[in-house]
Amino acid sequence: MEAVLVEELDEEQQLVRRHRKEKKELQAKIQGMKNAVPKNDKKRRKQLTEDISKLEAEMEQKHREELEQLKLTSKESKIDSVADNISNLVLENQPPRISKARKRRDKKAALEKEREERIAEAEIENLTGARHVESEKLAQILAARQLEIKQIPSDGHCMYRAIEDQLKGQECPLTVAALRSQTAGYMQSHVEDFLPFLTNPNTGDMYTPEEFGKYCDDIVNTTAWGGQLEPMAERLLVRALKGGKNTKIVTLNGKKITKMPSTLEKLPGLKTLDLQNNRIPKVCPEISTLTQLTSLNLGNNLLEEVPEEMKYLTSLKKLHLFGNRIHRFASGACDGLQNLILLSLNNNQLTWIPPEVSRDKRLT
Repeated sequence: MEAVLVEELDEEQQLVRRHRKEKKELQAKIQGMKNAVPKNDKKRRKQLTEDISKLEAEMEQKHREELEQLKLTSKESKIDSVADNISNLVLENQPPRISKARKRRDKKAALEKEREERIAEAEIENLTGARHVESEKLAQILAARQLEIKQIPSDGHCMYRAIEDQLKGQECPLTVAALRSQTAGYMQSHVEDFLPFLTNPNTGDMYTPEEFGKYCDDIVNTTAWGGQLEPMAERLLVRALKGGKNTKIVTLNGKKITKMPSTLEKLPGLKTLDLQNNRIPKVCPEISTLTQLTSLNLGNNLLEEVPEEMKYLTSLKKLHLFGNRIHRFASGACDGLQNLILLSLNNNQLTWIPPEVSRDKRLT
């Protein structure tokens, strides 16, 4: 009897601990939902309040039902224990008794079967419900336009999975992990565009740089739901990618970017790339794929050398590298620049220019 009581106490403690964890997770989710809705959007704020109340009520009901079920199981277990003790008094030729562990398994299986039956009944009822009717009509409208609804699991990655699916049709696939990483990177390189929309839930003040950094880290390293800001960043990030091979011009002037976007390799038809007035310290290797590029502006950045990858830009006519820290040309960096007619190198730290560059080129 004492062992049974200890076991029951452990189960109750575990249940209470799990309930406490689920409440914390719900509060984190609610906070994310609040951050995603602007304070001045009264209509969405009202809907948000209703959604939050619904989520809290559902969790409270779920926890109450689980506690009641545990108490019921505990009561039945005590009765079984008493019955087992009495059964020990019967004659030896009576049939063997069923073990307590077996009874618990049978009860658990019965409860699971009952739950599945309730789910099946609910699904049958939904076939005639308003939601099902609405879904059927929407499916018909989409089918007429050769479109369809795609189900995305609500696992915290749902927004990124939806974007991932759409990009597959644009011939520029990116994984969920890559989308999260690039979204966070874009937001960190455009702090002034996103920081005003994030406020501390406790003080109401705008996020500090440290809090904003933590927010971006969570995008990369957790399953945090995407709010209003993440789709904004994604939209800006993949705007050029949507054009795929047809994209001709990309301009990211003065965005405080600290790294050239590696997705450039998805834009082989690019003609003009403007990345001036940023904080880029080196040219990314992917630039070698832009063989149709005719104009490249990397002025006012933090470059220290002209890399070897430049030699693959065989169609390049204008190259702006002014206002950097360039002090050297990599070996063979200019071997393929036979079409170059303008090279801007003023305000750098160069003491020597390769002869193949200065020959028949307009230098500034």
